[in-house]
Amino acid sequence: MADHGYVHKLKAGKPGNPILFVLHGTGGDENQFFGFGAELIPEATIVSPRGDVSEHGAARFFRRTGEGVYDMADLTRATEKMASFVKTRAAEHGASEIIGLGYSNGANILANVLIDEGIFDKTVLMHPLIPFRPKENPGLAGRRILITAGERDPICPAPLTQSLADYFTAQSAAVEVEWHSGGHDIRQNEIAAIERFLMA
Repeated sequence: MADHGYVHKLKAGKPGNPILFVLHGTGGDENQFFGFGAELIPEATIVSPRGDVSEHGAARFFRRTGEGVYDMADLTRATEKMASFVKTRAAEHGASEIIGLGYSNGANILANVLIDEGIFDKTVLMHPLIPFRPKENPGLAGRRILITAGERDPICPAPLTQSLADYFTAQSAAVEVEWHSGGHDIRQNEIAAIERFLMA
């Protein structure tokens, strides 16, 4: 189903319920976290877009020129497009709350939308990488953010993960970080932390 520029899957909840956007990592698609999102918040509207950029056949949400090196012009384009998609969908469904959950590349575009425009009331960033200093955004005050990460992640180094958490804390967001001892894989303690975060 193509709408607002993204192929996506949708499970409509009733107006007045939350809307949850779930975003895949590089090489994933709209199916990667769709079922997971529906399990996390059964009453919510679930929206799962597919990245509109292809990297050697792997879907992504914005271009990069190398591992950890972002095409900043395309990141700006993608951020504006995603922000518009989120706002339009939330308005269409009369959402009481806007929640984002993304993994890896999906977490990166969510983080950048959050940095630029706020929008999300709650955000789950699984293994995000923001390899630049974000701009100040006082509008992030009070936003709830959970970051999950691996202490030995070769793609999203732990010091950069901590820097992102520190940035959000400095903007007066309510930040939680859940670590595991591994790499870029998703582990059970992350899932448990996400469930706790979204139920709180």
